[in-house]
Parts: sequence; C-alpha cells; structure tokens
Amino acid sequence: MKRVIYSGAGLLLIALAFLLFNGLTGTLLTNARLDLTEQKLYTISEGTERILEGLQTPIELHFFYSDETAKDLVALRNYARRVEEMLRAYQRASGGKLKLHVIDPQPFSEEEDRAAEFGLQAVPLNQGGDKVYFGLAGTNAEGNTQIIPFFPLDQEEFLEYEVSRLVQSLATAELPVVGVLSGLQLTGGFDMRTQQATPPWMVLEEVRQLFHIESLQRDVDLIPTNVSVLLLIHPKDLPEQTLFAIDQFVLRGGKLLVFLDPHSEIDPGMGIGPGEFGEERVSDLEPLFKAWGVRMLPKKALADAAYGMSVGMGAERRPVRHAGWLSLPRAALDQDDVSIAALENITLGSAGILEPLEGATTRFTPLMRSSEYAMPVDAERFATLDNPETLLLGFEPTGERYTLAARIQGPAKTAFPNGIEGREKGIQESQNINVIAVADTDMLADRMWVQVQDFFGQRVPQPWADNGAFVINALDNLSGTDALISVRSRGRFTRPFVVVEALQRQAENRFREKEEVLQQRLADTEQKLAELQSPDPEQALELSGEQEQALRQFLQEKVRIRKELREVRYQLNADIEALGRTLKFVNIALVPLVLTLGVLALWLWRRRRHA
Repeated sequence: MKRVIYSGAGLLLIALAFLLFNGLTGTLLTNARLDLTEQKLYTISEGTERILEGLQTPIELHFFYSDETAKDLVALRNYARRVEEMLRAYQRASGGKLKLHVIDPQPFSEEEDRAAEFGLQAVPLNQGGDKVYFGLAGTNAEGNTQIIPFFPLDQEEFLEYEVSRLVQSLATAELPVVGVLSGLQLTGGFDMRTQQATPPWMVLEEVRQLFHIESLQRDVDLIPTNVSVLLLIHPKDLPEQTLFAIDQFVLRGGKLLVFLDPHSEIDPGMGIGPGEFGEERVSDLEPLFKAWGVRMLPKKALADAAYGMSVGMGAERRPVRHAGWLSLPRAALDQDDVSIAALENITLGSAGILEPLEGATTRFTPLMRSSEYAMPVDAERFATLDNPETLLLGFEPTGERYTLAARIQGPAKTAFPNGIEGREKGIQESQNINVIAVADTDMLADRMWVQVQDFFGQRVPQPWADNGAFVINALDNLSGTDALISVRSRGRFTRPFVVVEALQRQAENRFREKEEVLQQRLADTEQKLAELQSPDPEQALELSGEQEQALRQFLQEKVRIRKELREVRYQLNADIEALGRTLKFVNIALVPLVLTLGVLALWLWRRRRHA
C-alpha cells in the first residue's frame, strides 16, 4: 500500500481526488457557511428572517462596488466580499421577494450615473484621482429609495443591522409615529455657553431612520391619535394641560418612553448662581408618577464606586474615577426584557433613583440597576463639581442596588380624577398601562455614547456604548415593531477587561485611603509648622533650642510625607502593569512554549510507538 501511495501514480491519484473533492464542495456546498463566532455575527438573525418572510412587495438591492479600482486594497476587497455574501444570503432567505444587483461602476459610465441618481458618492483613494464606490441602494415597488452611502471597514459588526433597517424601511408602507416632546435642543440650535451652533443629536437621527417623528409643543393639550409612542425628554415645569394630555394618552393605551433627571448636565440652564443653575436642570413627572405608583427620589442622584467611569482630567493629571458617570455592564441590565436584555453597555451621567410606591397597583420592573457599592448623594453636588474624586470622600455604600430605569405596567388610575380647569373629566383608569422611565437625560447626548464623524457631508455614527440601541429598542418594543431588536442587539461584541477593571478599582481604593491618611498627616504637620513659624520676623528669631529642633523635625517630616505621597501616586497602576506583563509573557512566550512541548511530546510518543 505504501508503495502505491508514494509512487507517481499514487501521488497523481491523490491530487485528482483532492481536485475532485474541491470541485464537488465548491459546486454542491456553495452557500454553506460555518459561523464559529460566539454571537453568530455572520449568520442571519431571527429578526432579519422575520423581516424577509414578511415582505409583501418586491425589493431590489443595488450593491455598488468598484472592484477593479480596489484590486490592490486587500482589506477593502475582503470586506466587500463579506458584504456581498451577506446580501446574497438575504436574497436566498427572501423567497424571491428580494433581488440583488452587483454593479461595478466604471468612470463616466451609465452605472456611475445610476449611482449618482441614488445619491451614492465615490470615495477618493489617493491624490491621483482614483475613487471607489462601496455602498448600497434599495428600491421598492412604489419607487421609494433608501441608501447606505458607504460601508466603513471599522463598522462591520453593524452590517446586518444597517442592511435589515434599510429593507424594513422599504417594506413598511407607513412608519410608526413617535411624538417627541423635549425640554432639550434635540434638533440642534445655538449653545450660549460656547457661542456655537450645535448639530442635531444623533439619537434623534437614529429614531428618524425607523419612525415618523411628530414634534409636540410644550403646551400641547392633546396627544394626536396617530402617535403610537410618546417620547418625553426632560419634562421640566410642564403646564397642567400638558400633564393632563400625557395622562389621558397613557390611559387610553398610548405607550410612553420618558427620560427625566435630578440634574441634567446637558441642559444649558438660564440661571446665574450655582443653586439656581442646578434647580433649573431638574425634571420630573411627580403627579403622574404618583398615580402610576412610582417616584424619583427628590434632589438625589446616584454615586456608584464599582460602575463609575474613568475620566480624563487633562494631560498633566492622571484619570480619575467619576462615581456619578456610570458605565453599566450586562450584569446591571435586566436580562428578561427584550428592550435591553442583549445589550452590552449603557452609560449615564448624574442619574436619579426610581422606586415603587407602597400600595401601587402597577408592576415595577427594574431595567437598569446600580451595583451594591452605591449610595444616593445630593444632586446639587453636580452643579459645582470640579473634581469627580470628591464624590468618593466619605463614600459609604449601602449594599443596595438602586433602580435607574424601569418599566411600569398594570392597572392605573388618572392623576386628575376631577379633570382640569376648562376640561371635562377624562378617562379615569386603565387596566394596563405601559411606560418605560429612565432617570437620566445625559445618556442621550452624543458625548455619552457615540463618536460622530463627517463623511463627505454625511454624519456617520460610531457608537461606543449601547445608549442609542436602547432608545430604538424601547421604541420598537412599545410600538410593537420589534423585529430589528435581535439584529441590533448583536452589534456590539466588545469584551471588557473585567479583571483589569477590578484591579483598577482596588488600586484606586488603596490609593485613596493612603492619600487621605497622608494628606491629613501633611495638614497636621503644616499646622504645627505654622504655629512655630510666626509671621513676625523678630519673633521668629526668638526660638528656643527645643523649638528649633522641633521645627527642623517638622520640616523633615513634611518632606518625607510629600515624598511618600508621590510614591503612592506612582504606584497606583502597579498591579495593572504587573498583570499586563503577565499577559504578555503568557501570550508571547508561555503559549508557544506549551504548544512546542506538546508537538515534541507527540513526536517522541509516536517514535517510541514505532520503535
């Protein structure tokens, strides 16, 4: 047998068998894919399948890609291949309702004119004038068009969501209506503090992609009947007629997503003094919340030592822990609620605390919660907060997990049983209201969750937190159009360094404790020096020998304490650096060594076996 294998004929036979195997698999298993990623990022999700199965009218997708121009760009070509593979998977799963056209637009060709008609632009590759098309245009039977101008290489995790959103937009005859009533400038405006124009918030742009937005005035007295979901943001000092309109909307079956805040840092305010400034940044729905069996703790915000974000303090200073700016991991998010279960990270700033009222008829379900290392603090502290480290002075965690966002469902009565002046009594009760309340408005601001880049005049979001996804998920769920939730939730697959974060918190705690002790000793020493060093030069010369010796000792103690304080600060990240060195050793040296020894052991075992 060995002779046959090692002969020329045998080798030729093996080569032919290899070619035959590859030919058959290439023909019969063309569409076969094996997705080994944990979140199945390259497998069409259940939500996408639901969208494709529900297509009633044909949709055409035009994938424009400059294949010839990008022949030398390996990364772009590989990504373009993956995009095309996913689009073909969409076409196969649509049951013939979706048709794909792959187009390579040459310069000055009809295909290039076609791309321009759709609104797609070529991106310049170099100064030589070479340009590449890498976008998607979709059309439906009514002639409506949706486009993805360009597929950024660093946004591959959002590929399926963007394509599915495009398809759903074309498949939906009428978009659900979201009524937006906001006390913040979501649509952009002019910032008096910076004296600059502000662009629309990206969260509003994201909502606009999937919903029809109807802006509502602050003094609205009736929520239009075509509104499916009311998006209420920072409702501060709303008139009674507006509160009554919201009350009646919820009782008649309307869904509400509300963001309120004990201290909205994004609110520019109008006051001058610190106290006045802080008061103007508060928003609440106290009369309605009381009727719904819930409240936001008045004048209280949350500080959390475990979930506090690390923030920069300038080039000359080390990053510090901000216990009021929270980065909530999956452990802090409700894993049973579809609007938030599959998300990875939510960030909040100076958030409030929600809690159910005793005797409430509604069901209070926490969606976001703090860690056990948290405590309420006065919200007014954020109005004049210069150094976030001061939030941890005297910090004493209660061991309780506080609710930052919740869903309120069940039977509820009106907050206005006698109606309001000039209006008759309205709906008195409902068997099942559905409200999602979030005790923070800052999470909606761009700076808290997304980096926005300008791409040839078009704003391209690059999310680093799931705040925007939560808003869209909640609106999808409340409006009853939740097919995209499973697609959107797969977008982020970052893996936080939980061990590193734990070490960092421990190091900061040790540093803070040592620093407080040393700072107190330094203050005591300086006070004793001040007592010995009289401001009067003549009196300073009258020191006794014992006083002079004590003075020298205190001066030496001051120098020694300051030196020790510097050393403590330098050692803040010692554990993290040690862990980094260990990981480098394991990855660079230990793993290859283990593999080498394993191969060597296998070789010796086989040699002994055949000996």
